[in-house]
Amino acid sequence: MIKIDLTGKRVLVTGGSKGIGAEICRKMAACGADVFINYNSNKQSAEDLAKEISTSFEVKTGIVGADVSNAVQVKKMFLKMDEEIGGIDILVNNAGTESIHHILDMDESEWDRVMNVNLKGPFLCSQEAGKRMADIGEGVIINISSIHDVVPRKGLTHYCSAKAGLKMLSKCLSLELAENNIRVVSIAPGAITTEMNKEEITKFGIEKFENWIPQGRVGNVGDVAHTVAFMASELGDYINGSDIYIDGAYMNSTIQYDPRLPRK
Repeated sequence: MIKIDLTGKRVLVTGGSKGIGAEICRKMAACGADVFINYNSNKQSAEDLAKEISTSFEVKTGIVGADVSNAVQVKKMFLKMDEEIGGIDILVNNAGTESIHHILDMDESEWDRVMNVNLKGPFLCSQEAGKRMADIGEGVIINISSIHDVVPRKGLTHYCSAKAGLKMLSKCLSLELAENNIRVVSIAPGAITTEMNKEEITKFGIEKFENWIPQGRVGNVGDVAHTVAFMASELGDYINGSDIYIDGAYMNSTIQYDPRLPRK
C-alpha cells in the first residue's frame, strides 16, 4: 500500500470542526501534517477535535474562530496561524453552508449569505494562503465543491451557483498560481453521510440513494478525506486545475431506467 506522507506540512481546514472537515483534519494528521482547525460558531467541537488529534498523532494542532466571508477575520486567522505554527503549506477550503428556498421567495440577504460563505470565503482564504505559499515557492489549495457545481437542484439555486463559481475560481487560481509552484484543485462530493445529515437521509430513505447511485452506496466522510490527502501530497504533484468528483457515478446516472435485456 502506498503511504501518503505529509510530515512537516502545515494545513488549514476551514469549517474543520465537524462533518467532512473534521475527517479531513483527522486524515491529514494521520499522514503527519500539523493541523489548524477553523470554526465559525462551534468552538467546543473544534477544541474536542484538536484534543482527539493531539492524543492520537504526534503533530501540532490549533484552532481558530473566523467567519471566512469576513476579510478582517480571515486576515486575523492567518496571522494567528503564522504565529502558532509558522505559516501554511496546504489550504483546504471546506467551510460551506446551504438552505432550501424557492427561487421566487428567496431573500437577497440569504442569497448573499450563501454566496459569501461558499464563494467569497474561498477567494479570501486562497488570497491570504497564496501570498504565503508564493513566498516559500510551493503550496496546495484544495476547494471542497459539490456535484451541484454542474448538477442543478430545485431549492438550491444560490448554493449551486456558488459551487459553480467555486469550480471556475479553482481553475483561474490554478492558472495564476502555477508560476509560484502552487497547485489548485476542486474536490466535489456527491451524497455523503455525516452526523448532521444522517437522520435526514435515513428519514428520506437511504435505499433510494442506494438505488440511484450506480456504485450502490452512499459515500462517507472518509471517501472525501482520503482523496484530499492524496491530492495534497507529492502523489498528486502533476494534478492542477482539475475537478475531482467523489460520487460513486451518481451524477452520471440521470436516466434511471435500464433498457438492456438480461444477459444470457
